[in-house]
Amino acid sequence: MSLNVEQHFRTDEKPIIDDIANWILQAIQQYRPVLSPFLNPRQVYIAQTLINQQDDIKMDSNGGFEGAEMQRILVYPSYFEPSLDDFELQLLEINYPEKFADISHHQVLGTLFNQGVERNTFGDIITDGVGRWQIMVQKKLSTYFQEQVDRIGKLNVRLEPIELEEVVVSEADWESIETTVSSVRLDSVIAAAFNFSRNRAKEIIEKGFAQVNWVEIQKPDYSIVEHDLLSIRRAGRIRIEVINSQPTKKGKIKVKLSVVTVN
Repeated sequence: MSLNVEQHFRTDEKPIIDDIANWILQAIQQYRPVLSPFLNPRQVYIAQTLINQQDDIKMDSNGGFEGAEMQRILVYPSYFEPSLDDFELQLLEINYPEKFADISHHQVLGTLFNQGVERNTFGDIITDGVGRWQIMVQKKLSTYFQEQVDRIGKLNVRLEPIELEEVVVSEADWESIETTVSSVRLDSVIAAAFNFSRNRAKEIIEKGFAQVNWVEIQKPDYSIVEHDLLSIRRAGRIRIEVINSQPTKKGKIKVKLSVVTVN
């Protein structure tokens, strides 16, 4: 099988393209469903693009609840009918002394990374905004997470498995923005989303405060594409919904963004 599509994607996306190609090959040659680790929205989009080119296989994605950012995909032959169980998801509740302390998304994520946990082994970190925190993980690694994570910051915590139906409603309040940018450089998009100057956006990036799909990017001229998810420390997050391929009469590029700002 040949997937001559790499010219349509960024050079740094070649590893995930290769992984997806292998999953497709397994599903076709072994005639069975193949389950991925957790993928970010851009990776899910790439997978769907590649799988749409195939006649005999399909794809579903699931992150444990509607609107989940990180999702596992299931690549399967057309005869197969997937169910929720096929995605092998486990929800873990963070048990900690809520009355005496607060925790943050950044602290939870940092704790997991400090334990050497790969980003594709867990999905969304969710909060109801009033004290409850949960993590979606790969089911087969649930025990590992429970054994490894016993502190977040200075707090003693315990991860407890609960049913997927008990997932809390996320507090994130995304605002839809339609605007124009001079280019799809990272600094230009950040400046437009948060009404920053380009110099301020450039400084944020060069200090290592910007992530694209959970990878730190320190190049202001890094090209942003549809379905990217940007995280800007102490500013907020940006989802790239649509980038119009036709520039305006003044040479600007129309973009549609979803933005959530931190208080």
